[in-house]
Amino acid sequence: MRKETSYRIFDSGMLVTILALAWPTMLEQLMQTAVQYIDTAMVGSLGTQATAAVGSTGTINWLIGSTISAVGVGFLSYIAKAYGAKEEEAAKRAVAQAVLITCALGVFFTMLTVSLSGVIPVWMQVDPGIRKMASTYFLILYLPMLPRTASIIFGTVLRSAGDTRSPMKIGLLVNLINVALNFLLIYPTRRVRLFSLNLTVYGAGLGVIGAAVASAIAFTVGGLCIAVVLWKHPMVSPRGQRFVPDREILGPCMRVAFPNMLQRFGTSLGYVAFAAMINSQGEVSTAAHTIANTVESAFYIPGYGMQTAAATLAGNAYGANDGKRMKRLASMFIPLETVLMIGSGACLFLAAPFLMKLFSVHEAVISLGAAVLRMVAVSEPFYGFSIIIEGLMMGVGKTKAPFIYNIMGMWLVRIIGTYICTQLLGLGLISAWACMIAHNLLLFVMFLVCYVRGAWNPLSAKAGAKGRRKSC
Repeated sequence: MRKETSYRIFDSGMLVTILALAWPTMLEQLMQTAVQYIDTAMVGSLGTQATAAVGSTGTINWLIGSTISAVGVGFLSYIAKAYGAKEEEAAKRAVAQAVLITCALGVFFTMLTVSLSGVIPVWMQVDPGIRKMASTYFLILYLPMLPRTASIIFGTVLRSAGDTRSPMKIGLLVNLINVALNFLLIYPTRRVRLFSLNLTVYGAGLGVIGAAVASAIAFTVGGLCIAVVLWKHPMVSPRGQRFVPDREILGPCMRVAFPNMLQRFGTSLGYVAFAAMINSQGEVSTAAHTIANTVESAFYIPGYGMQTAAATLAGNAYGANDGKRMKRLASMFIPLETVLMIGSGACLFLAAPFLMKLFSVHEAVISLGAAVLRMVAVSEPFYGFSIIIEGLMMGVGKTKAPFIYNIMGMWLVRIIGTYICTQLLGLGLISAWACMIAHNLLLFVMFLVCYVRGAWNPLSAKAGAKGRRKSC
């Protein structure tokens, strides 16, 4: 009996599997964040207005990207479960449906974003002096929406089959292209001193527009590359499958994806409302919020890297009907995630002023951004727990409870709280981030209750047979 208990708590073989799945995703996200840092620093060198113009519509990116990612979660759950059950043909049929949905969503979001590019900065309450710049940046960034959709969904499909390295490699290529083109397109031709040499570096001098063009080209290359990798992949290639709607596959995928889509759409819409209220506070608050968001994203990498591994392995265990393995997954992921997020939170707290100085020379922006970063650093371990439990639930197709939890936290705590603090009481950016932290803590409490009750696990004795048919 003791032997079995210790095996549940620590399994070296499972730890190796977790890390093998998680590290490529973490590296991919690290590179994406590094490029965000470089983009922000490059644009930041153009002035506070340029930073505000680029960052003011950033939450729309979350809104669209997270909605597409939710569709990917539906396919991840189905494909991971199919591979766990050794049903490879069903998995490949699901991949063909993912290709079909990718094309439909890509075309739809291209038409939507292009048609709304002129009015979105107005809806976001962007300062009138930078609305034209923000609108043009947004338009260029979203023209390649089809390859961007392919990158998100095809990347999720590959990860669901345990291939986290291919999306990582393509992500590295995309980031390198983005940085190189930023360097050439943002700045004008200039003289650069390298050791004892004076070199002429040619540039287009396009400023914010150059940053948008660089990103658009990089996204296009990434989408094409990941489509080729998927088509040639030995496990999940859709070659030979029919590319017509298949209810038998789409039904289960969309039942998982739909609540997750509503969750991500609802929370991302909340981010839009949140950002709009902050934008109304002026350029300093907008710039501090934009830079702090960019800085903060690097410190969530351990959490979201582990979440991807948790979703894939939970889906495999569920497909194999292995309840013991499911419990061991939780007992491995939770302490590992907690330690990682405590470490990242401590680093963020200590390095906040230095990191803000990388992106801005304005003391007011640096001071305000460092203050909110130190506030959120304290809540990171609690948020990390929520990320892992949500990942386990996504892997087994339980997306209804996370939808309810996230919508409640976003709209009842963050948005209403921020409206009261900033619009009625005039308390500024720090109060808005305090509401965000309260949202994160509420998520922790709700996911903790779900975990303790065993409702997250459809194979647990507590969930019983009913848990197989219903979501938490």
